[in-house]
Amino acid sequence: MFRKAFDFISSLKLTLICLAAAIVLVFAGTIAQVHLGTIEVQERYFQSMFVWWPVGSQGLRIPLFPGGHLLGAVLLVNLITAHLRRFRWTWRKMGIHLTHAGLIIMLAGGLFTDLFSVESFTRLGAGETKNYSEDSHRMELAVIDESDKDLDQVTAIPDARLKRGGTIEHSSLPFRIIVRHYYENCRLQVIDRPQAGVPAATQGAGTRITVVPLEKATAPDAVNTLGAVIEIVPLPAVGEATAAPLGTWLVSDELSGPQGFTFAGKPWRIELRPMRYYTDYSLTLQRFTHEKYAGTDIAKNYASKVTLIDPDRSENRDVLIYMNHPLRYRGETFYQSGFEKNDTATILQTVHNPTFMAPYVACVVVGAGLLVQFAFQFGGFSRRQKAASAI
Repeated sequence: MFRKAFDFISSLKLTLICLAAAIVLVFAGTIAQVHLGTIEVQERYFQSMFVWWPVGSQGLRIPLFPGGHLLGAVLLVNLITAHLRRFRWTWRKMGIHLTHAGLIIMLAGGLFTDLFSVESFTRLGAGETKNYSEDSHRMELAVIDESDKDLDQVTAIPDARLKRGGTIEHSSLPFRIIVRHYYENCRLQVIDRPQAGVPAATQGAGTRITVVPLEKATAPDAVNTLGAVIEIVPLPAVGEATAAPLGTWLVSDELSGPQGFTFAGKPWRIELRPMRYYTDYSLTLQRFTHEKYAGTDIAKNYASKVTLIDPDRSENRDVLIYMNHPLRYRGETFYQSGFEKNDTATILQTVHNPTFMAPYVACVVVGAGLLVQFAFQFGGFSRRQKAASAI
């Protein structure tokens, strides 16, 4: 039984099945981009184990087709087992071994890149300093303790946790957060007259706003407005069963700023904002330049001169980031991505990819394997030619 399973896993038949399924998946994903957009298609088709088919309105889903992660993993296992099955160590097969090793590195690197790489953006105005980047596709509920004048203590709750609803507790918070409503997409309307709607919350901006739930938009250029209604309930004191809630708040990425409240003599702020990734160093924008082709508005080059400050490594130097010349530092890569109107701020794309060297290593190994294999074949051919001419 085990032998049959191993033979199938390492067979060329499984390779062809996976390649055919990958062609179908790419074709279906490309067609789906017309209605769903690039990001949604990546998540549903290529960054998942299965392509799911929703059934009814109860949230039930059934697997319809293998996703990109599953196909990549099966191909990787198939290639490794096939190589182990047919492995015979001889110098004449060195080129084949190197070529297979390079393909394994390439497949594994691509899979790990998709699983562990993170893309975010850093917006810097002139003279502005930041030690974090923001994710353009994920949000977080930031609960900020402002009692320390020198340092804010931030508890970040991912929007995926808000989506699940229920009660949220954390050791850094002296209260519970209960998610009463979560909106993947909604419209906020100001209550400017009687009968204009029911206030979304009892505290903060939500007392003047009503929420209209909307279907999640998946079109390529569509923008969703996230929102949630949360209730803050103090943790009960010793001997108490429950504590009176402080009220409910509406949080949304459409609201202009954080909302504050006081609890146990401490000032607190809450805000739904793009997810932040903090670093141990900071970047300060010194100057942004935007060059255009003469007589046009077409960008010729744009560059950001930033100061990199890292106290832990005693780094304090100026760096010029421009197109095709990123800054690589401590596992992060900063690309010159864009800028805001009137050149008031620069936008740096920040990429954290632990396996960014895998494609380069794979290409070198595959190239070396092909050269070695060609050298052996050419050597054998030359010897046969000499032997034939000597007769």
